[in-house]
Amino acid sequence: MIADTPTAEVANNASQSRFELWLNGDLVGILGYYDIDANSGSTGAQHRRGAPIVSFLHTVIVEDFGHRGLAAVIVRGALDAARRYGWRVRPVCTYVQRFVAAHPEYRDMLVAV
Repeated sequence: MIADTPTAEVANNASQSRFELWLNGDLVGILGYYDIDANSGSTGAQHRRGAPIVSFLHTVIVEDFGHRGLAAVIVRGALDAARRYGWRVRPVCTYVQRFVAAHPEYRDMLVAV
């Protein structure tokens, strides 16, 4: 790796209910989510009937890092993680909605808003 090459990492911060985008060790973006099943007082019956439904609420990139395509990086990373976790995604965030419209490979994960 070249020393000047930026490194981006998308991590799930479950305690804060958000995915975080780290660029060269700095937090530069978040994608907040809401696990409907975990926060509804459910006893787990909804999980047994099907995949957990998680609303992707908002995507935020630090202003100084805007217009660099980083929102797409965090959304793609969050959707990839959601697929690994077996989540179904309710895309409340309009950016997530537009991203999925442009990337049909994620449409199978969606539930209606």
